[in-house]
Amino acid sequence: MIASLSPAEALALVGDGLDDSIAGFVSGRPMLAIDLDQPFADSVVQRLARLLAPVPVIVVGVASESVPASPGVLDLDIVLCDSASAPRPWVHCPEGTASRLGALAPSIDGSPAAATALAQLLRMGEPMTAEEAIVAESFVYGLLQGNDDHRRWLAQRGDRTRKPRPTTAVVRVERDRETLVVTLDRPEVRNAYGARMRDELTEAFRLVDVDSTIERTELRGSGPAFCSGGDLDEFGTASDPLAAHMIRTTRSAAVVMTRIADRVTAFVHGTCVGAGVELPAFAAEVVAHPDATFLLPEISMGLVPGAGGTSSIPRRIGRHRTLLFALEQNPIDAPTALGWGLIDRIDEASFTIERTSS
Repeated sequence: MIASLSPAEALALVGDGLDDSIAGFVSGRPMLAIDLDQPFADSVVQRLARLLAPVPVIVVGVASESVPASPGVLDLDIVLCDSASAPRPWVHCPEGTASRLGALAPSIDGSPAAATALAQLLRMGEPMTAEEAIVAESFVYGLLQGNDDHRRWLAQRGDRTRKPRPTTAVVRVERDRETLVVTLDRPEVRNAYGARMRDELTEAFRLVDVDSTIERTELRGSGPAFCSGGDLDEFGTASDPLAAHMIRTTRSAAVVMTRIADRVTAFVHGTCVGAGVELPAFAAEVVAHPDATFLLPEISMGLVPGAGGTSSIPRRIGRHRTLLFALEQNPIDAPTALGWGLIDRIDEASFTIERTSS
């Protein structure tokens, strides 16, 4: 069981800001659990959160009884409770807060640098514009590419037989009057998101950006899944992380999506992993097939989401739930995604033609 401290105990633990060796990645204590059932002054929680804001540590508030009406609590990174009626950003834990908290530890301990960097990134990104947050994400992603946890993940994968590189377009663009249908079209690998797909998708979105006669854009995926995430064959191939950052922020489908989001509806089905969650979240509307599942696996790779998700997903579900979603590394189903606001509708009929034609 993860021991929880009262807000006052936690503040004393960090020496009221004078001791940086107690909590955080550097100290070997990447997660700090705060017992919000204990009486506390809101000013104590606010000061604790302010002191820890720049520190690479994940601060989890836990309320197994009533949810405290304290504004300072919202400054923490994750807030868990037993109440099914608790408002956002609280997360209801049917299995109990102790169990949910304990389940976070293996993920955080397995990739503490990525986990704590993600917490810092989400805090920092909250007041930023969507485009600024995308650039910040790319910097952090690039730093983590040189991290030991990511190198270890690459080594554990070993030598893989790489699939043949696509020789034809992997994004299909079709126009029907005022509607442009943009389809991820590499179904043999469940529309894995690689450099070529990123570049072609960016070009398609740029077309929408400059053509005001395109009133509506549909983003879809061919085959059994919308998008299975980053193309694993391309991980570890960037020899210069800084150059890779420059390319990511120059050819960014996410950045262009922020400019056209009000004209984009994303239709997602099947497995939606990594970029398959991050990019649709920018759209004004996300429609899901009932079979859709959503997963952010990057922490297990020693990375943070890198296709714009630390910008798009918090703007839909808040930074608290985004961090929890990424750390737990468990897929969520369409009803859960709908309840959180990650998607806007569940509608099987919207997928009949696309799915049967794949």
